[in-house]
Amino acid sequence: MSANPHVVIVGAGFGGLACAKALGGTSAEVTLIDRHNYHLFVPLLYQVATAALSPADIARPIRRILGKYRNIRVVLGEVVGVDAARRTVRLADASTIPYDQLVIATGSQYAYFGHDEWSRFAPGPRTIEDARWIRAHLLTAFERAEMCRDAAEQARLMTTVIIGGGPTGVEMAGAVAELARHALARDFRNIDPRRARIVLVEAGPRLLSAFPQSLADYATQALERLGVTVLFDRPVQALAPGRVMISGETIEAGTIVWGAGVKASRAGAWFDVKLAKDGRVPVAADLSLPDHPEVAILGDTALVRGRDGEPLPALAQVAKQQGQYVGKRLAAALSGSPPPGPFRFRNRGNTAIIGRNAAVFDFGWARLKGRLAWILWAIIHIYLLVGFENRLRVGVQWFWRYLTYERGARLILPDNAGTCRPADGSEG
Repeated sequence: MSANPHVVIVGAGFGGLACAKALGGTSAEVTLIDRHNYHLFVPLLYQVATAALSPADIARPIRRILGKYRNIRVVLGEVVGVDAARRTVRLADASTIPYDQLVIATGSQYAYFGHDEWSRFAPGPRTIEDARWIRAHLLTAFERAEMCRDAAEQARLMTTVIIGGGPTGVEMAGAVAELARHALARDFRNIDPRRARIVLVEAGPRLLSAFPQSLADYATQALERLGVTVLFDRPVQALAPGRVMISGETIEAGTIVWGAGVKASRAGAWFDVKLAKDGRVPVAADLSLPDHPEVAILGDTALVRGRDGEPLPALAQVAKQQGQYVGKRLAAALSGSPPPGPFRFRNRGNTAIIGRNAAVFDFGWARLKGRLAWILWAIIHIYLLVGFENRLRVGVQWFWRYLTYERGARLILPDNAGTCRPADGSEG
C-alpha cells in the first residue's frame, strides 16, 4: 500500500466499527459509510420490541464513537454498488467514492425462504424501525383486546406467534411472556394479560440447534414454565395478516414475529463471484476477496469456515474479531510489519436468555444454565454495549426492572409512515 491509502469501510456494525478502530490513528485515510448515523447493538433489539429498553439505550452515534480519530471520516449514505475495476463505491445519490482498500461489513437480513412478502406482517427485530413496529403492534393488540367484547377476537388479539427456535425466537418468546404475565398484568380491566397465549414455532425437532441438547431441553422447559407453547417439527406453510398456517393447522394471532434465520446482505451481488446459498461471499484465509486482494469482506456477508470445516455463525463476536483482524492486517501493511497469519475465530461462548433468572451459556468446554448463566449474560451484554452512558443506563434499568417487574418503554409510537398499522397486520 501507499503511505496514505484511502480505506473505505461499508457498514458500521460490529465488524466495520472494529476495523475502523483498529485503523484509527494510523497513516491511512479512512472513510466509514453507513446509511444510519448510529451503531446499533442488534442482540438487544428484542428488548426494544418488548418494551424493556428504548432505542437510544442500545444505539450510539458513529461520529461520537470515532470522533477522537482524526484520520477517520464518517459519511451518511447508502452504498448500492461497487466498481471493482475502477475501485469506486457508488452511493444511492449517484455519487462515487474512490478507494485503495475496501472493507465490506454490511451484515445480514432476515431470510423468509422465498416468501419476502411475509415480512410485511411478520417482521423480525433486526432494525430499530422493525423493533418499534413490533412493540407498537404488540401493545396495540392488547389495547384492542381491552376494547373488544367478543371472546374469540380477544383471544386472537392476545395471541403472539414467534417463528423460529433459535436464540432470537427463544429470547422473544420469553420476553413477550414476561411482558404479558408481569408488566401488563395490573394495567387492564376487561382482559387478563396473564391469559395471553405465546406460541413458539420451530420447523426442526428442538430449540437452539447450535447448542448442546441438554441446554436446548432446559430452554424448552424454562419457556413452558413461563406459559409458552412450544411446537416442534412445524414448518410454516403460509402466512397471512393475523394468521399462521403450519402443518395443516391455522393459528389466529394478533402479533406475528419472525426469527427463523438470516441471510447475507445484498453486497455479494456487487462482485462477480459465485455466492453461497445464503448469499454469503467465499473469501480467502485473510478475509480478502479472491482475485481482488484489495477488497475484504467480513461478518455476516462473508463465508468463512472454522476449524471444524463448518461456516462460522452470524454472531456479533465473529464479526468483531474479523473486523479487528482486517484492521490490524491493513495497519501492518502500512507500517511494513509482517502480516498476521490466517484469520482464526476464537469462540468465547454462545448464549441465549430465556427469561428472568433463566439463560444458557455454552463455552464448548463448559456449560451453564439458570441464574448464573443469566447473570453472566447480563454482565457480558452490558460490557459489549458501546459507551459508558449506555452501559450505565441499561445496567440501572435492568436492575430496577428485576426488582419491580416494570417495563419502562411501553410507548405506542407511529411507524415510518406516520401512522400505526392495525394489529391484524394490514396497512392502514
